[in-house]
Amino acid sequence: MAERDDSSPVRRSFGRKKFDKQPTQAAAVLIATNGEAVPGAVIRQAVRLSRGEPVAVVSIARIYGSSFGLPNPGLMPTRKEMAEQREIVEATVTKLERAGVEAWGQIAASRRPAKTMAEAAQARGVRHILVVRALQSKRWRLMVEGDLAKDVARKVGRDVTVEGVLP
Repeated sequence: MAERDDSSPVRRSFGRKKFDKQPTQAAAVLIATNGEAVPGAVIRQAVRLSRGEPVAVVSIARIYGSSFGLPNPGLMPTRKEMAEQREIVEATVTKLERAGVEAWGQIAASRRPAKTMAEAAQARGVRHILVVRALQSKRWRLMVEGDLAKDVARKVGRDVTVEGVLP
């Protein structure tokens, strides 16, 4: 029986990577979105807060739970949903670069968006997080889904400033 080499990436039986490592490029500001388009006001605020340092963008593609406690491929984001996330990130990075700031983009699929956003922020060492909130048409939806900005702030601690921004 061959020993497993821990330096090699985790691979599935058909040779593709199971997951990518978390990007660690340093950034001053993280723009985090849960599938919402990033408005121009958020981009201007990120440029102002970064003071010329790089800005990171992370967009979360939501995984909607599990079936009988087991992961279910039907609950994963579709290719169309991933393409929408890619368009959001590419457009935001392009706008940031036009404003004269170096920018990094990332798309993550997660069941827990607040945890994923906090991990991305901690890996990049950011000082500010701008969370793009969804427009809430019903008050009960906020009660059910919770406040994403408050959840992220709770996970990153007091060293990082977290702001929730409506589009």
